[in-house]
Amino acid sequence: MLAAITYTAYGMSALPLNLIKGTRSAAYERLENTEDIEEVEQHIQTIKSKSKDGRPLSVRDKRTLKQLEERLRALKKRERHLEFIENSWWTKLCGALRPLKIIWGIFFILVALLFVISLFLSNLDKALHSAGVDSGFIIFGANLSNPLNMLLPLLQTVFPLDYILITIIIMYFIFTSMAGIRNIGIWFFWIRLYKIRRGRTRPQALLFLCMILLLIVLHTSYMIYSLAPQYVMYGSQNYLIESNVTYDDHKGNSTLSVPKRCDADAPEDQCTVTRTYLFLHKFWFFSAAYYFGNWAFLGVFLIGLVVSCCKGKKSVIEGVDEDDSDISDDEPSVYSA
Repeated sequence: MLAAITYTAYGMSALPLNLIKGTRSAAYERLENTEDIEEVEQHIQTIKSKSKDGRPLSVRDKRTLKQLEERLRALKKRERHLEFIENSWWTKLCGALRPLKIIWGIFFILVALLFVISLFLSNLDKALHSAGVDSGFIIFGANLSNPLNMLLPLLQTVFPLDYILITIIIMYFIFTSMAGIRNIGIWFFWIRLYKIRRGRTRPQALLFLCMILLLIVLHTSYMIYSLAPQYVMYGSQNYLIESNVTYDDHKGNSTLSVPKRCDADAPEDQCTVTRTYLFLHKFWFFSAAYYFGNWAFLGVFLIGLVVSCCKGKKSVIEGVDEDDSDISDDEPSVYSA
């Protein structure tokens, strides 16, 4: 749950907006970098000119000169990367696929809004109609319908449409989680352990990435319950109720059996509740923790949406400057684009 709140919630907002905004132009970044190199070189020459008459530099000037030389080396390395990226076939291909990225970004943000609305309505339903924290905010049935809760039981009647939709939901969570991990990195409290960079990620970071994704996939079993409680509780089960029908011609009554969708009012011998739901009902403290976790998930999504909207376009070589990889940054990779 904590992994999903941290990475999936942020990735659901960061991934579509990054696809829509795209990255900065490599040619424009290279022009800015060239100007920075010229400016740093001028500062270096100014400081070195102070010692032309034989006078030694002060401690402050030596420290400043060392910092400027390190800055110059970093800018020249960045210049090599930008030159490589600007002339690579990957950059040209990404430029050609730019309209497709915008379409995918719009699609992902619409799907994210669908999930957020469904999760909000489900949590609101629990807040209004459950017995409170002592029962784990468990409710038998759905009083406030949400889109996914109506769609999944309907698709269950045609095999295997519901499984296809659940697979799409899980894959969506995986993609958004990977986007969140790539943007945030892997942290231990306030200490950054690793960054995820295409073609430059440490093996240890990949192991952490796989572990986090496994935990998030495990959490989706409860997320599906939160998004579609009717589907998780009863699926497409129906039970029969007797209804009296009066015929005017014969002036008599007859009893008909009418099918009705299983809900909280259904008799226990005719409708079977799923084992997953009974587990959450029995261990109510887990359900209560997940309930508050869902509100935190919604809050992180909204915060991530605001942050992603306020942030500008990413650099085309973002993450290349800092070296936390065993692979040397002096060897450009086409995947850095």
